[in-house]
Amino acid sequence: MESYPLQDTREGLQGHNASAPPLVQYTTVNMGAEPPKDHIIWSLITLFYCGNPCCLGLAAFIFSIKSRDRKVVGDLEGARHYGATARCLNIIVTAMVVTLVVIAVIVVVVQVKQAVNSRHNYGFPSSNTWGY
Repeated sequence: MESYPLQDTREGLQGHNASAPPLVQYTTVNMGAEPPKDHIIWSLITLFYCGNPCCLGLAAFIFSIKSRDRKVVGDLEGARHYGATARCLNIIVTAMVVTLVVIAVIVVVVQVKQAVNSRHNYGFPSSNTWGY
């Protein structure tokens, strides 16, 4: 709950006492808590596009559905719990997939470099041998 001063209401009054503290009006704004996130889109992406390592993408999707169901019923604490679990599983799946992609790229680059080096070193004449 937050309060914001609007204005001094006695500022323009005649005979204002300078030693008296100014009057200030406050407006109170009640802001509800943000609804818990279920991370269902992220779970769908990890389920279908990330290869679903160790079935963690499926588990994240199931927890996202449970979180959405809890939110509909009105159990916000249960929805937060299931949503947090889905988020953690999605983070794990995403980290695993990114790590695997980086490793695959490194392996491919190293193999291509070795193939190019072996082609130049074994069996293929260099350009100097032919006298060009």
